[in-house]
Amino acid sequence: MTMLKKTLFAVIASTLAFSVHAQTKLKWAHVYETSEPFHKWSVWAADEIGKRTNGKYKVDVFPASQLGKENDINQGLALGTVDIIISGSSFASKSYPPIGVTYYPYVFRDADHLIKYTLSDVYRDLTKGYEDKTGNKIIATTYYGARQTTSNRPIAKCADMKGLKIRVPDVPAYLAMPRACGANTSPIAFAEVYLALQNGTVEAQENPLTTIEAKKFYEVQKNIVLTAHIVDHLNTVIAGKLWKQLSEDEKKVFSDVTREAAQRASTDVVTREKELVDVFKQKGLSVTEVNRDEFRDTVLKNVKFEDFGYRKSDWERIQAVK
Repeated sequence: MTMLKKTLFAVIASTLAFSVHAQTKLKWAHVYETSEPFHKWSVWAADEIGKRTNGKYKVDVFPASQLGKENDINQGLALGTVDIIISGSSFASKSYPPIGVTYYPYVFRDADHLIKYTLSDVYRDLTKGYEDKTGNKIIATTYYGARQTTSNRPIAKCADMKGLKIRVPDVPAYLAMPRACGANTSPIAFAEVYLALQNGTVEAQENPLTTIEAKKFYEVQKNIVLTAHIVDHLNTVIAGKLWKQLSEDEKKVFSDVTREAAQRASTDVVTREKELVDVFKQKGLSVTEVNRDEFRDTVLKNVKFEDFGYRKSDWERIQAVK
């Protein structure tokens, strides 16, 4: 074989090898709008994974429930229809109940407490328990925002919610605070919440301020009540099958990139939350701060950890994180 032929053969082989690598396409799914930071930084992370693996992986991000609702994409990790998702611990808890303790009302003091929790031993234990149960790997956690209440009636204390018709996701931990305060909960689909508030099917709902802005709930509600009952968060989860196929260097790339994306998205959310209180006041809404201790004590009195499959010892360990 001549030197020229050898060179051509090497070039062709190299090209084919890269081509095979470039064909490794992955699907990253979530339910959030393209305007939200969770999508923005997912796209950044997807591009960064491609760069840092020299094109071996091409990650396409599918926002706004394009590949299914949150239940669907969680199931998709096992079915092989998705490779990476962003989803709340409330959904992870359907497979591994203990991790849902992070959605018990008032378990976190604020965003800073949540971030410190993600660096703790209890976080490693809970995510390991989820991995052992499902095979899927939680590789990053993002601050989603503190869940606040909007209503067409003024609310200053827990008892003011008695009889209130409020839309709450059909997840036990989400239901805990409203029910402890005597509200009547309704599990209306997220896409239908605006219309339900507009036509009076429900009088109230609860979501982070950034979601209240993104979904324009402020257009059909008069009061924003800063209950901050759940410091919400999203996990970046990678399918177990894919995780096992990655080399150690690739696992580091996926972990480093998704954690950096989570940190950047969290910072965006914290910044916007601080701005939105004034934004909503300028729009003419009533924004009320409440005594969170009073709400928390009511929940602790009326809602048992064991009823949800949570362990009080995990709650106590999270409380101790400083």
